[in-house]
Amino acid sequence: MVNTLFLPELREMLQLGQETDLREFSVTLNPGRTAEFMEGLEDAEVWAVLQYAEPYRRAEIFGYFEEDRKLHMLTREPAEQAAELIEEIPPDDRVDLIQALSAETVAKILPLLPAIDRRDIERLRSYVEGTAGSLMTSDVAKLAERFTAREALEELGRRASDLETIYYLYVVDDNNLLRGIVSARQLVSAISNTTKTLGDLMETDVVVALVGEDQESVAAKVERFNLLAIPVVDSGRQLLGIITHDDVIDVVREELTEDAQRIAAVAPLEDDFLRIGLFKLSYKRGIWLTILFFAALLTAFALRAYEDELETFAWLVWFIPLIISAGGNSGSQSATLVITAMTGGEVKNSDLPRVLSREFVVSLLLGGFLSLIGFLVALAIAPTAWAALVIPCTLLSVIFCGCMCGVTLPILFKRMGLDPALMSNPFVAGIVDILGIVIYINVARVLLG
Repeated sequence: MVNTLFLPELREMLQLGQETDLREFSVTLNPGRTAEFMEGLEDAEVWAVLQYAEPYRRAEIFGYFEEDRKLHMLTREPAEQAAELIEEIPPDDRVDLIQALSAETVAKILPLLPAIDRRDIERLRSYVEGTAGSLMTSDVAKLAERFTAREALEELGRRASDLETIYYLYVVDDNNLLRGIVSARQLVSAISNTTKTLGDLMETDVVVALVGEDQESVAAKVERFNLLAIPVVDSGRQLLGIITHDDVIDVVREELTEDAQRIAAVAPLEDDFLRIGLFKLSYKRGIWLTILFFAALLTAFALRAYEDELETFAWLVWFIPLIISAGGNSGSQSATLVITAMTGGEVKNSDLPRVLSREFVVSLLLGGFLSLIGFLVALAIAPTAWAALVIPCTLLSVIFCGCMCGVTLPILFKRMGLDPALMSNPFVAGIVDILGIVIYINVARVLLG
């Protein structure tokens, strides 16, 4: 939201070159609030105001703008100033920016960065998207186990401004191998003891993420062990970086959004809904709509196969939408519940027997209740009470099939190494629609002869 409170003053200060006032504006408020008050400025004006802030503060304020706006400023403004800004941005965030910039802009900016930063950027860019390596930052509080608590605090004091977080301190040996972890609380508690070293304080059973590990697995570890950050190591346990909780939150949000889109039978969008191109959006939606279209054609063919029965008992046609919707809706409910439970780690592949037994009972309860309502309605339409039994018998069978398909298919997909969200609600509903027609007509054949 654009806050226009200080816009006139900011523009006046820029016009008059009031350096002292602009510097004061940059440090008085929280960086997020400072960025909010600058939202109404043109990009060139924002960049001009940022030049009056200290480099570290400039990077903090810059981080709160929308990504498109940040990319536009880095592309349009002088490469020397852009490089100075990027140098102060946390490693994981600046790599994301570098990857989003055009190759031409990157070629201008990278040579202006210090060699150590260039090497760090290239190393982080080399990791596969969606892995722990692509999420981590290399700004890690690494200390030797020989340090006492006081020496460790003094070392942190010298390096604190360059570190992503200092709540966890990672103890490494001379070969950068992760030996253990010490929390800031432990460190402060031991400050009065002049003999205890980090080696004495550290916990050696450290939860880690492998550099090539999938980001969903990393997020699950952070959630399970309630961590603020998780260290990233290679196969030899060499400490490469850390992933902080804010990056994990982004992963969780991204994965939930992706699953929600798949559940709705939409191929995951790589960009925001309002920014993605219309043709690309149509393509993402059209893939699954086409598949579902042909699935619906199978329902039509099923109806055609039972044309004689429907002509003989015309009143059965009136209940077709009811039968189809009851089965599809029950299947969609079950699929959604199982997919979200699997995403949250509540249901695993091995839980299939337990899930099926629970769904068996629930489907009978739901089917029995809706069948009773359906029977009462059918009594008013069917020629006889015996004929009306077709509806409750079909409803019970279709709802049972819908529920069992809804819970089974996502788990089977997971066992095959696929995303369970691929078994989307419309896809489950399409399968159950065909089953519903087949069950409906065959129940009618049995009861009505």
